[in-house]
Amino acid sequence: MRTPHVVVVMGVAGTGKTTIGPLLAARLGVPYAEGDDFHPEANIAKMTAGIPLDDDDRWPWLDAIGAWAHERAGLGGVVSSSALKRSYRDRLRAAAPGIVFVHLTGDRELIEDRMANRRGHFMPTALLDSQFAALQPLQPDERGVAVDVSGTPEEITARALAALDDLDSSTQPTETRPPRR
Repeated sequence: MRTPHVVVVMGVAGTGKTTIGPLLAARLGVPYAEGDDFHPEANIAKMTAGIPLDDDDRWPWLDAIGAWAHERAGLGGVVSSSALKRSYRDRLRAAAPGIVFVHLTGDRELIEDRMANRRGHFMPTALLDSQFAALQPLQPDERGVAVDVSGTPEEITARALAALDDLDSSTQPTETRPPRR
């Protein structure tokens, strides 16, 4: 029996991290932690006002997520975090070396539409451009998979699970797309 992964569900705002993360955790039989809950109030206030966070804002947030991931090493868990830049993922890996990334990817138009239609979230669609500008996709030496976000949450979760299963036999990032219809 393999040791459960600690998975970071990453991607720009609106890709479904908060939807897919809990579904993935349930399917893996591990706890889920919402990355937004690790933000200090000052970060949430900035984002609510439409002001992008800078690296100084993000370091304590990433350190808190990394500490959670470290505590879950060997036990498994799923946590959401945009983890847009390589340096952010490096910081998470420094805290929890065995983590695996599930990068939720998709068409900007689809993501913007989803953001525009969600309710009760502090991140405005106006910050989507800054998210895409900051995004540095997973590199070949980073342990993780890219999963397309088209389709239902259940379909996306199934693609993520299949990609994670395949990852154990590969060291390269994997991209999964929905089947052609």
